[in-house]
Amino acid sequence: MTALVEHHHADVSGGWLRAATFGAMDGLVTNIALIAGVGGAQVDRHTLLLTGIAGLVAGAISMGIGEYTSVRTQNEQVAAELAKELHELRINPEGEADELVGVWTGRGLPPELARQVADVLKQHPDQALRVHAQEELGVVPDELPSPWTAASSSFACFAVGALFPLLTLLLGYDGLWAALAVGGLGLFAAGAIVARLTARPWWLGGLRQLALGGLAAGVTYAIGILIGVSVA
Repeated sequence: MTALVEHHHADVSGGWLRAATFGAMDGLVTNIALIAGVGGAQVDRHTLLLTGIAGLVAGAISMGIGEYTSVRTQNEQVAAELAKELHELRINPEGEADELVGVWTGRGLPPELARQVADVLKQHPDQALRVHAQEELGVVPDELPSPWTAASSSFACFAVGALFPLLTLLLGYDGLWAALAVGGLGLFAAGAIVARLTARPWWLGGLRQLALGGLAAGVTYAIGILIGVSVA
């Protein structure tokens, strides 16, 4: 007798992982690039630190509000579509059942079995709505992401990511390159962690994120030099 092997899936429907990942990466890249751009203009440590803290606070608030608005708007749109679907199920149950039969037979299910399941669902409106939502909208009605979870995850992770390039400045070091080096370590670590969550090579994810962040920092540093020279 073959033993059953249990396996578990990661939670990919709660809305927090995408928000947290995007928040952390954006916090790192934004503040590294911001500090590099201002540092390119040859400003002092106090200005760099003030710029970085302002970027952390403003960015974290912006990310939190943006995620909340985005997820809430998406949920409201899904709710409106579900209301339409529920109305159709009430006034035209036969037509909605025919839609399911057509979808399932198109995927290879025997017509008799598809019709039997669709007819059973007509007797259970709640389950019928759930199935129609999955088949037509690609969503599970009772598993929609929470806007508050997305907002708090994005806010907190942006703040943590944005803090990395500020660590040396907060400890009293004046050098721009020390701050960028610590930020680069944060980028590599964040990319490696995300890669591990998705079962990809950790070092490849780390290097990719480091390269993208380095590109952003290089561009803003060059702009900072140009602006600093022109002002001088």
